[in-house]
Amino acid sequence: MRLLHTSDWHIGRSLHGADLLAEQEAVLSGLAEVVAAERVDAVLVAGDVYDRAVPSADATAVLDRVLTRLRGAGATVVLTPGNHDSARRLNFAAGLLAVSGVHVRATVAGLDEPVLLSDAHGDVALYGLPYLEPEIARHELGLLDARSHEAVLRAAMDRVRADLFLRPGTRSVVLAHAFVGGGLASESERDICVGGVDIVPASVFDGVDYVALGHLHRPQSLSDRLRYSGSPLPYSFGEAGQDKQAWLVDLDGGGLAGVREVPLPLPRALTVLTGTLEELLADPAHAAAEEAFVSARLTDDVRPSDPMRRLRTRFPHCVHLEWSGGGTSDGRSYQERLRGRGDLDVAGEFVAHVRGGVGASAPERDLLGRALGAAAREELCR
Repeated sequence: MRLLHTSDWHIGRSLHGADLLAEQEAVLSGLAEVVAAERVDAVLVAGDVYDRAVPSADATAVLDRVLTRLRGAGATVVLTPGNHDSARRLNFAAGLLAVSGVHVRATVAGLDEPVLLSDAHGDVALYGLPYLEPEIARHELGLLDARSHEAVLRAAMDRVRADLFLRPGTRSVVLAHAFVGGGLASESERDICVGGVDIVPASVFDGVDYVALGHLHRPQSLSDRLRYSGSPLPYSFGEAGQDKQAWLVDLDGGGLAGVREVPLPLPRALTVLTGTLEELLADPAHAAAEEAFVSARLTDDVRPSDPMRRLRTRFPHCVHLEWSGGGTSDGRSYQERLRGRGDLDVAGEFVAHVRGGVGASAPERDLLGRALGAAAREELCR
């Protein structure tokens, strides 16, 4: 049995306002080529199918086309909701989809009802655990006082293990969306901490052959049988340069036989550029970034005029800008720096701050003085 472990598709996500639907569809549709080339039996999506609880019509259309391609390539699909999804919406038409080979596992009541696949060695049970919000799931799981992710996931896995007990010799795989101890987070995950308790120990998932984890966007292995596939695309500049992948999981008659990574293409790279505006616009070393999503960190002493428009003349996909140049603080508090200062001095200091230490000229100070005087006179007349 061969499985393709993916997660955190986040269909509909943007990058600093830039739409990523085209890039997402390109990468996710490419999974169908992996399915055909590697003879994959099932594609697993361990949560965060969409980026929001109410996805756009365009996002749902992308998912429809991707699932159609995966089924056309011959793979069964099993997917579960993550903390970004609405489980109830994702579960719409689940029965009808199951007939076509797309299995949605989005309810607590059905978490111990596996998708059963068979090969020459017998059955493989694929259990999909939806993201379990502790305060909601604990009631459905019969937990009165437990309010942690560990408690609800442990109760869910107890149900899975109880079902497996009735299926002797059946190999097992669990899809789960959680922050498991030992995992490394990225900048682009939404916190799932509830009451300060979000980390789940790996021991919660004992007793199954493979655990396909979702939530953390960095691909990583916590053990041979416990892995995060990561997101198919980088969703923050903190992930710039990070390789993206899926896991190809093989099961034989004895259980887990091997796991290997499948590199995923990057339709548009993410790049962080640092320097003055003129350096970024002129330096030929930045030619490779002209087609990338760019985060620019400007170091000019004086804040440049209209920098984003000018950057986009060379880097049309520049989506983020910050200025780290300018004057420095002397360590005093704002109140301390204002004490005993007149309005004109404060206004002059503001001009120096936004200009990176270049203060107002004499004519500018005269203009500031007249403006402040006019404002004071208008206030007195009220």
